[in-house]
Amino acid sequence: MRLILLMTAALVMTACNQRDKDLAFDGQYYRTSTKKVGDDRALFQSEIKPVSQSLLGAREAGRHEATKYCIENFGTSNVVWTRGPDAVDGAVLVSNDTLVLQGTCSVL
Repeated sequence: MRLILLMTAALVMTACNQRDKDLAFDGQYYRTSTKKVGDDRALFQSEIKPVSQSLLGAREAGRHEATKYCIENFGTSNVVWTRGPDAVDGAVLVSNDTLVLQGTCSVL
């Protein structure tokens, strides 16, 4: 009985860890990655693909990814965008079916 309870608990925990990977934006799923830029962890760049599924969805997936990055690294969801998801369509950087966003996590 204990073994079954332990296995069930492990399965539940695995499902919780997978939740972000199962989020859909504008009905689509995206591969996202966010990394620091240079030596300052507060400066980051997010890449979201494939943007061809939906630019709106890619923007929101990028916003979510950046917020998650800032919370994990600084405990705040405040983002100051230098190249953000709210830019007009012609001003967003899209290269090789990848949306590129840049910003800074703000602790103020």
